[in-house]
Amino acid sequence: MINRQAKFGIGQVVKHRFYPFRGVIFDVDPTFSNTDEWWESIPEHMRPAKDQPYYHLLAENEESTYIAYVSQQNLLVDDSGDPVSHPQVPEMFGELEDGQYETLDDLKH
Repeated sequence: MINRQAKFGIGQVVKHRFYPFRGVIFDVDPTFSNTDEWWESIPEHMRPAKDQPYYHLLAENEESTYIAYVSQQNLLVDDSGDPVSHPQVPEMFGELEDGQYETLDDLKH
């Protein structure tokens, strides 16, 4: 497998390419690092490649907030400028500016 560079960073607000949800990235895996059961639950014709970065998101849609695990190929920059309403955002991040949340490490300096 070939490791690809992460296109998105911690604190960045992104949206899913196909599904109506968005979120803020709080962790990145260099390649797929979830269970085979999770992988096989994705319809075969839609399964993304495993040899790319996968992102952990504090995600939201119109009905709820949740944690999402999404391949790089299925993410786009969310340029709405709107904050993410997931209840854990204030625990992990500072202010939102230009589509990017300040990380708590940034706030300590």
